[in-house]
Amino acid sequence: MPAPIRLRELIRTIRTARTQAEEREMIQKECASIRSSFREEDNTYRCRNVAKLLYMHMLGYPAHFGQLECLKLIASQKFTDKRIGYLGAMLLLDERQDVHLLMTNCIKNDLNHNTQYVQGLALCTLGCMGSSEMCRDLAGEVEKLLKTSNSYLRKKAALCAVHVIRKVPELMEMFLPATKNLLNEKNHGVLHTSVVLLTEMCERSPDMLAHFRKLVPQLVRILKNLIMSGYSPEHDVSGISDPFLQVRILRLLRMLGRNDDDSSEAMNDILAQVATNTETSKNVGNAILYETVLTIMDIKSESGLRVLAINILGRFLLNNDKNIRYVALTSLLKTVQTDHNAVQRHRSTIVDCLKDLDVSIKRRAMELSFALVNGNNVRGMTKELLYFLDLCDPEFKADCASGIFLAAEKYAPSKRWHIDTIMKVLTTAGSYVRDDAVPNLIQLITNSVEMHAYTVQKLYKAVLEDTSQQPLVQVGAWCMGEYGDLLVSGQCEEEEPIQVTEDEVIDVLETVLQSNLSTSVTRGYALTAIMKLSTRFTINVNRIKKIMSVYGSSIDVELQQRAVEYNALFKKFDHMRSALLERMPIMEKVTNGPTETAQTNGESEPTILEPKLVLSASQPSNQANDLLDLLGGSDVTPAIQTVPPSKPSTAGGELLDLLGGLDLSGIPPVTAYCKGGLKIEFNFERSNTNPNVTVVTISATNSTDGDMTDFVFQAAVPKTFQLQLLSPSNNIIPARNAGAVTQVIKVLNPQKQQLRMRIKITYNLNGSPVQDLAEVNNFPPQSWQ
Repeated sequence: MPAPIRLRELIRTIRTARTQAEEREMIQKECASIRSSFREEDNTYRCRNVAKLLYMHMLGYPAHFGQLECLKLIASQKFTDKRIGYLGAMLLLDERQDVHLLMTNCIKNDLNHNTQYVQGLALCTLGCMGSSEMCRDLAGEVEKLLKTSNSYLRKKAALCAVHVIRKVPELMEMFLPATKNLLNEKNHGVLHTSVVLLTEMCERSPDMLAHFRKLVPQLVRILKNLIMSGYSPEHDVSGISDPFLQVRILRLLRMLGRNDDDSSEAMNDILAQVATNTETSKNVGNAILYETVLTIMDIKSESGLRVLAINILGRFLLNNDKNIRYVALTSLLKTVQTDHNAVQRHRSTIVDCLKDLDVSIKRRAMELSFALVNGNNVRGMTKELLYFLDLCDPEFKADCASGIFLAAEKYAPSKRWHIDTIMKVLTTAGSYVRDDAVPNLIQLITNSVEMHAYTVQKLYKAVLEDTSQQPLVQVGAWCMGEYGDLLVSGQCEEEEPIQVTEDEVIDVLETVLQSNLSTSVTRGYALTAIMKLSTRFTINVNRIKKIMSVYGSSIDVELQQRAVEYNALFKKFDHMRSALLERMPIMEKVTNGPTETAQTNGESEPTILEPKLVLSASQPSNQANDLLDLLGGSDVTPAIQTVPPSKPSTAGGELLDLLGGLDLSGIPPVTAYCKGGLKIEFNFERSNTNPNVTVVTISATNSTDGDMTDFVFQAAVPKTFQLQLLSPSNNIIPARNAGAVTQVIKVLNPQKQQLRMRIKITYNLNGSPVQDLAEVNNFPPQSWQ
């Protein structure tokens, strides 16, 4: 059989491939040749073939068929074979494959070999891929090599011991006697690996951490020798003696000094020396300084030393390297709560980072700027943050606006400044502010009684200039509705009052209603504000009535619902209008779990002011004709159902019976549905004002052991009838008949035809959804004749 090509020739051949397919073809051909060689037990070229196989493995091609060949090379007596065999074992084998256990005996023999390089190969392999079983079997040999005088083997044995401890933590005490002597070694490689071993042991065992605290003076002495030693070409990196060892020692000192006064006291001086003597012109020095700062901030260090550490981070902020600036901002953000005053000294530098082009630095600088805000600097910091808000990318605006809101609420020097600041945020951030900004500002304005005239004047000007910022327009519309009389009377004392007429105020609100930029929510605010002005203004009530009449037929069901109810106030409940639309009382913020809600000291705002209309209680408002399709044809009139707002209904809301008073007429009740523990009864009443209207009150009870949640009742009648389904009293029916859910259905029957109805019921019981359809045809004649 001809000699196989060398590894160098294989690499050169593969690099000549122009396409991936051509490369795969070359690899497959060579793999076939290697397999043939393995089958023929060719010992001469086994090492060369495994080396080529490892190269192909590094390119991403399968090479698992060479695992046993690696074991044969490990068992060879030639060093070159062992070297390739161990390399192959580390690349192709891991502890998930049982094959690796076959080489345990070979590694044990090589650990006791008389050649240090063979021993080194065995230590490297065990430290790389040794399983817990291998580590238990070979830990004694590793511990023996830790005590040898050969520094080449000791450093490799220390790293191997780290792997053994990770795999079998209970073997940690075996290495304790040998570990104590490692720090006396002069060789930097041994020192480095011994510090790594000590760190691993301290991380895994609190007892070891307490035991090694007595080594702090020895570690301090080693670190001092490193920073005070002269130039050593063997260990010098950019003018600093062995920075890798220095960083490792600093990390170990950080662990040993945490929550321990004596250890912290012993390392204070050396940390100050490292902080002041390390060269900062190169990245190597900055790495050491960063580890020093972390150590100082983590141990119980002196206050002067902590100030020194924060000043180092302040110098980092002036560095041209973006990574160093980012590291400094992140570190300052962690320490600002414990060393607030020291970080405050670098406030101007931190604020300058807001102008950085790097988005990560900008975000960290923004977070740190908010953490620095206090009662003394709130005006200046807010000014800088508002400037940043105006120029920053959209991805920052929401977080920045929320941060300014919180800072202003916590540290505002005056109510006027607070209101001005939030209005500036709304003007600048516009639609990027979060949803809770509008109700929070309304609550603030309501509670600032002396600022009502000033606020409504400022908001009127802002809305007059720009109606595109929806949150600002919503707050402005609300304020004009509440305090429009103060705006017209010109009672503002904080600044020169403006001359505004009632017509001009209503014109602005009408502009909001008609603007294409206004959302449905904003239009709702504007319509409600115009309705409130009917009790604040005197000469424009007729104009307001006309506006309500126009929007009573709006294609927007939200606006239509509001306008119809407001029209009802004018026509049937005019004597109650002034009471229902009176000014909002002062609201208190009540913390309820993680969120805060506003509550009033007196009665809550009447339900009519914030109604919400959808086609069904728990379903989207899509095509009305597709709501139920209960009667199987196109002659179906679905029910329009009014869902109550989130606020509880009050006495004022209960008075809004738009179809007039009712007269009990002794019509017998009907059981419309009784299945699965749910019973629904119909009770009938006739309207006094319209004899063609039948009012059906449904009563739903639950006899099962579990509550029925998300209860939704829907109904449909033939097109000769008109049906209105009002909101239910609740959407949860209590178990064991402990209560009932009621709902009112109003049916207009002008032709006095026999009433029939299809109903659809949905609810959840014990986590399972239930849905059912039924037809009700047994209405008593008194209910429809």
